[in-house]
Amino acid sequence: PIMVSGTITDASGRTLSGQTVEAFVASLSHIPLLSIGFNCALGADLLLPYMKRLSNITEFFTSAHPNAGLPNAFGEYDQTPEEMKLLIREYLESKCVNIIGGCCGTTPEHIKLIAEEANNFSPRNIV
Repeated sequence: PIMVSGTITDASGRTLSGQTVEAFVASLSHIPLLSIGFNCALGADLLLPYMKRLSNITEFFTSAHPNAGLPNAFGEYDQTPEEMKLLIREYLESKCVNIIGGCCGTTPEHIKLIAEEANNFSPRNIV
């Protein structure tokens, strides 16, 4: 199984290679993927709109691994596990993910609370 995860670099909504969400999906849809998604660079609040767009245009499972917020002036991530859990709840309520986790700044406690929250929801239905 192949899982592909890209990175939306900033508010431009483009990947590191300059693709929009739609172009990213189009460029990979010929491969029999297990999942397609986004990770890193953005916190859960900023990544959510791109995950919603992605989930509306792909027939593959979707994955999201956002950061625990954005790095502070010291390069550290200040978002608490409880804060991230509440943000991840929005992903689960909107049914835009099948696989959820964390990237930069997430700790075992972040992942524990995300997993507990995910257990309260059913996964996204495939288009």
